[in-house]
Amino acid sequence: MSRTVSTEAGAGDRSPAATSSKLSRRTLFAGAGTVGALAAAASLVPAAGEVAPEPVVAQDPPERGGGYSLSEHVKRYYRTTRL
Repeated sequence: MSRTVSTEAGAGDRSPAATSSKLSRRTLFAGAGTVGALAAAASLVPAAGEVAPEPVVAQDPPERGGGYSLSEHVKRYYRTTRL
């Protein structure tokens, strides 16, 4: 029992250059140039400053308890429950 092995040119050639996508040097350098231009432009853009939130002013508690208030949120809820 003997096996015959095919020795055709390219039959066993699986080098990275033969199997990679068609990426030319021109495309590679154009992409690198684009990335460089974007990095340069990003360095020129001023950084957005942090905006400090306005402090929330706490309201004084009502004198007679009053835990319930008819706020806009509550009014909207009541409108959704009407038939």
